Amino acid sequence: MPAVFLNDRALIRVSGAEAQSFLHNLITTDIVSLDATEARPGALLTPQGKILFDFMIWRDGDDFIIETDEGQREALTKRLTMYKLRAAVALTAEGSGVTVSWDAAPAEGFRDSRFAKAGIDVFRRPGQHGGDDITLYDALRAAHGIAVSGSDYALQDAFPHDVLMDLNGGLSFKKGCYVGQEVVSRMQHRGTARRRVVTVSSTEPLPASGTEITANGKPIGTLGSVTGHSGLAIVRIDRAGDAMSSDTPLLAGDVTVTVALPVWSALVFPAGSDEASA
Repeated sequence: MPAVFLNDRALIRVSGAEAQSFLHNLITTDIVSLDATEARPGALLTPQGKILFDFMIWRDGDDFIIETDEGQREALTKRLTMYKLRAAVALTAEGSGVTVSWDAAPAEGFRDSRFAKAGIDVFRRPGQHGGDDITLYDALRAAHGIAVSGSDYALQDAFPHDVLMDLNGGLSFKKGCYVGQEVVSRMQHRGTARRRVVTVSSTEPLPASGTEITANGKPIGTLGSVTGHSGLAIVRIDRAGDAMSSDTPLLAGDVTVTVALPVWSALVFPAGSDEASA
């Protein structure tokens, strides 16, 4: 059973009598329906609907644990505190480091709903309970289209739809208002999302993260996480579809690549194919 310790993750405990309502009315995740064994993705958005902070969240009794990037914890705590006002809510740092394991459930852990959508059992558990070969986890993410900020997109530069939060359990369209809700709801109802996460592969090693992906010399997206011959990218799927239908090669730098939408997403390129290649 692979188990990888992510030392760049940090935890925030949200406690108090109004913790659930406070979070439910603020972040993208449906907190009320969150199962006690489940870890869901979530985000705090800008008023313009872009991702200001991203995280995983799960229950711990009556409390909630937010798992975010170590570099985001202080700023996220400050932002949550700003919204807290007089609510009966306490925010406290809860330690650092999370272990992810897959193929079999650990004695303790919370099932990651992003991977569950792809039919993969991945569990998240505070503390160090595994090795430090992060490339194993990155390869798992790359295989199933699981994007994370920093590696695959910049905060304040992506909408939740761009990173498939509308499909992986991190974005609710049924609960009431939250920050940025009007924008993402409009994108959902109008079907205007064109940037999406794709898996990327090549017969050659992929170039570095941040390399532009182009079709006929025009940019269609940017390479994110890279593990050897595989990786992730966020691309304009309409432009990728156009390239596919005209047999135009896709290039990451000067490397010919194939891109595909994650099978679990049930998305297709607008031109009607589920992959585009040279």
